[in-house]
Amino acid sequence: MPFGTRLLDDGRTAFRLWAPGAGRVELELGEQRHAMHPRRDGWFSLIRDDAPAGSRYAFCIDGGLVVPDPASRFQPDDVHAPSAVVDPASYRWQHTDWRGRPWEEAVLYELHVGTFSESGTYAGVEAHLDALVELGVTAIELMPLADFPGERNWGYDGVLQFAPDASYGTPHELKRLIDAAHGRGLMVLLDVVYNHFGPDGNYLHAYAPQFFTDRHDTPWGQAINFDDTGCHWVRRFYVHNVLYWLQEFRFDGLRFDAVHAIRDDSSRHILEEIAAAVRHRLPADRHVHLVLENDANQSRFLRRDQAHRPLAYTAQWNDDSHHLFHVLATGESGGYYADYIDQPARLTARMLAEGFAYQGEPSPYRDGERRGEPSAQLPPTAFVNFLQNHDQVGNRALGERLVALTEADALRALTAILLLSPPPPMLFMGEEWAAPEPFLFFCDFEGELADAVREGRRREFARFPQFSDPQARAQIPDPNAPETFLRSRLDWRTRGRAEHADWLALYRDLIALRHARIVPLLKSVPQPGARFEVLGERGLEVGWPIGDVGELVLIANLATVPGAPLPEASGEVLYERIPGSPMQPMPPWYVRYALREAG
Repeated sequence: MPFGTRLLDDGRTAFRLWAPGAGRVELELGEQRHAMHPRRDGWFSLIRDDAPAGSRYAFCIDGGLVVPDPASRFQPDDVHAPSAVVDPASYRWQHTDWRGRPWEEAVLYELHVGTFSESGTYAGVEAHLDALVELGVTAIELMPLADFPGERNWGYDGVLQFAPDASYGTPHELKRLIDAAHGRGLMVLLDVVYNHFGPDGNYLHAYAPQFFTDRHDTPWGQAINFDDTGCHWVRRFYVHNVLYWLQEFRFDGLRFDAVHAIRDDSSRHILEEIAAAVRHRLPADRHVHLVLENDANQSRFLRRDQAHRPLAYTAQWNDDSHHLFHVLATGESGGYYADYIDQPARLTARMLAEGFAYQGEPSPYRDGERRGEPSAQLPPTAFVNFLQNHDQVGNRALGERLVALTEADALRALTAILLLSPPPPMLFMGEEWAAPEPFLFFCDFEGELADAVREGRRREFARFPQFSDPQARAQIPDPNAPETFLRSRLDWRTRGRAEHADWLALYRDLIALRHARIVPLLKSVPQPGARFEVLGERGLEVGWPIGDVGELVLIANLATVPGAPLPEASGEVLYERIPGSPMQPMPPWYVRYALREAG
């Protein structure tokens, strides 16, 4: 790895810093400073024999500013303090034969380490792994861990991409969590953020201004330089960060946050370079899954070979799935939901059959701008569908979960559609037992930045009728308040109460059915080319071709009133919610899955 500090075989420690904007760099060890040697391309280096694992170090730029290592492996005292030398080989892996799991087996579970458990630590997550196995989950997806300022954050304000945040535990404890998950047959994925740095604790501007470019704008300020002068080492930084998480920590995959905001006009997009490096550098017998979040609905990154295997990225979070499920469940039409309020059954059927609902059509929410690329040529496993995630819950002013916004019948029907359709489903922590706790937006900034974040969030909701009054906006929780964070923490004691146990049983049963009957069909090479049609006003039929087996058929009525006549069942019925009589109107929120044999 070209960046960061490395322990050598002879017991010495090699320090390196890319600082093309600095004239002089010194290594600070304890109270002593040592001049580093300038090298080519803006690099400085020094080897010392008095800096074993555990030593604290920093870099002094031109005799003034002292900064942590931008590739620090650990920051025991947060982002502004010295870095710690880490021996990456000190952890002894127990499950060295683990090679991951095939993607078609994926049932993902997104969680935030700080609010998932009572302790808010890696050890707290480990303590609940057996419950996730019992649920039927096969992959946990951790929200970003890159070191952020303070003790509380969603993780999207990270500034040190190689250092898992110390508020959750040590790198050793993170490896232990991953090892324990592997021992239970669970994959572990990590959310990474390569589109911006957080607003506090990023010192790269001071000594490596080439890390950023004015060629592009982002919602968070200057864009990261992937295509301007001096971008070579910036691109290497991110390629090696990907390899670092996959190799050193043995994550089974990564989720790339908001890649539509990664600006790169190079002949080879940085996302393509990253995928190529992963496919080239990791053993062919390891199942490694690269998942995108991409609001632009660009199918180009999801292309397959002739056997429908990923050439670059495994799958994409399908925001269209969430937005449609949410509109069907709640009837909300504000913001981006405006794109889905017209003919939601047709768009849902298209989404389930072809991946994206928007494949180049004009978006009303975007003033008619066309959104998306054709996706019908992709298999259903190229899309991750979900009813909820951290964004869609936490970006609401009061952080309400879907169970608080809709009727149980609607939510149960949509849950069945999600968990039994071919695309890999994702749950958001606590969803499986209808957890009552909100998931609020929280952070731990100080001073003027804390004020700006608090007031900016309240201004953001001023355009909503329920928050038009200043007194109403004042009730929106302060993101920096510790109680906002604590209110978002799951209370596992509610899981056993009757009303929550019923939801948990539903999720367990549906996921068990998925593993027993749907996943084996996906193993026979899922194909593109699904068909769909609308039945009446809010009904739909979707048929997915499954190898030589035949077709998996979904019939549903997505309404609170009876729908179109119910088609007669053909083949084996795998699941039916609220049994109906053929040719009679479909009951409200009716769902049926059947396996129709070929021919």
